[in-house]
Amino acid sequence: MVVNLVLRTQLLLQEHVLQEYVLLVSDNILKIERFKIKSKKFIYKNSVKWEGERKGRLFCADKPDIQIAPPPEFKGYPGIWTPEDLFIATVNSCIMTTFLYYAEREGLKFLSYESQVQGVLERVGREFMFSTIKIMPKILIEKDCDVHRIKEVIKLSEKYCFISNSIKSKVEITPEIKIKV
Repeated sequence: MVVNLVLRTQLLLQEHVLQEYVLLVSDNILKIERFKIKSKKFIYKNSVKWEGERKGRLFCADKPDIQIAPPPEFKGYPGIWTPEDLFIATVNSCIMTTFLYYAEREGLKFLSYESQVQGVLERVGREFMFSTIKIMPKILIEKDCDVHRIKEVIKLSEKYCFISNSIKSKVEITPEIKIKV
């Protein structure tokens, strides 16, 4: 019989360095893992290049290029990624990766996660802005998984997603949690 015990402790040191210690006990063997975020500041870079007409290309080191253009409603082209697509995709993917982090941290097992996003771009005063971003994750879990704990992890994802914390848009998460039968 294998016994797994996960004990997690987070320490916020005076230098504001977050450390997470994970104690795993399995087959009477104690394993300690440490995850440490050393920096309070991270810098991300990319670049764009105009390719003629109303099209461009987004470049980021060690990643595939992405052709970009405005959407058809703003004199753009169908079938090409737009800043609007990328903006809501950024929020959607950050919510997912934040969920994955907290689910792993809490030792939660789930079978699948997929999410749709809808952004409402509207004129507010004289300017357009995304007023609301609705994220609709669908999470499939085993019948012995605690639905309440999954909901708590979703709340943590909503609270600590640094992309949604960085924007003015209202972000709404309406999860659908299904139990595999």
